[in-house]
Amino acid sequence: MTSLVALRGATQVDRDEPELIHLAVSELLSEIMAANGLSVDDFISVLFTATPDLVSEFPAVGARSIGFGAVPLICASEINVQGAMPRIIRLLAHVQSDRPREAAKHIYLKGAVALRKDLAQ
Repeated sequence: MTSLVALRGATQVDRDEPELIHLAVSELLSEIMAANGLSVDDFISVLFTATPDLVSEFPAVGARSIGFGAVPLICASEINVQGAMPRIIRLLAHVQSDRPREAAKHIYLKGAVALRKDLAQ
């Protein structure tokens, strides 16, 4: 039975450059799809947040570049918590999946692994 599942993920970029943001978002979404047996058509919506030090590009632009043009996407700024890890892009994706919620694989890449060591691969 297909159900609605929410997936979390995050990655860190080395510098605030559009190309690096595009690559990071593409990699993160590709890893989420591979780990959860998904295609772009399974995505209902994706919410991206970026830390306040990432201002050169919207993360959604990177998603659109790999085929997410028909998926509703939105970007927001992460709250500016003192001492928080810099240059982080997070996502919350709503997907249709045949897998139970407990089997969902949340993906944390690069420096963002430190954010959720309990979930990171």
